[in-house]
Amino acid sequence: MQVQGQVPARRTVIACVGAAGLAAALTACGGGSDGAAGSDTVTPAGDGGAKGGGSVLGRTADIPQGGGKIFAKEGVVVTQPTAGQFKAFSAKCTHQGCAVSSVSAGTINCPCHGSKFDVTDGSVKAGPAPSPLPAAAISVEGDSIKLA
Repeated sequence: MQVQGQVPARRTVIACVGAAGLAAALTACGGGSDGAAGSDTVTPAGDGGAKGGGSVLGRTADIPQGGGKIFAKEGVVVTQPTAGQFKAFSAKCTHQGCAVSSVSAGTINCPCHGSKFDVTDGSVKAGPAPSPLPAAAISVEGDSIKLA
């Protein structure tokens, strides 16, 4: 109990400042498990040599038209906006690096804070993501989709 005119004990002040600093740091960093599922990095198209260069991701038949499929291990999401047109993007949300979790109704969806990205070009359809998903380099050879 503090009597009016008394100064709080040094330990009390230090403990309160430390607790406030810790809370601010944890809030700013966002939590440690947000992006754990898709922590692999993807080299955007044009930067040369995406992780696992040349490895087969899947088959064209695995990617629904107007939708897509997430390849968490490789850190990419492959979409098929129109029949026979395949696009690939980083599977890491541009807001806080969470791994996207689903592709539905024409958007790539982040479970952490609700960001949505267009399957056609990776542009932000709903925030808080500040920028589009970076494109990833893929190639389609026959019915195989490969990292380029």
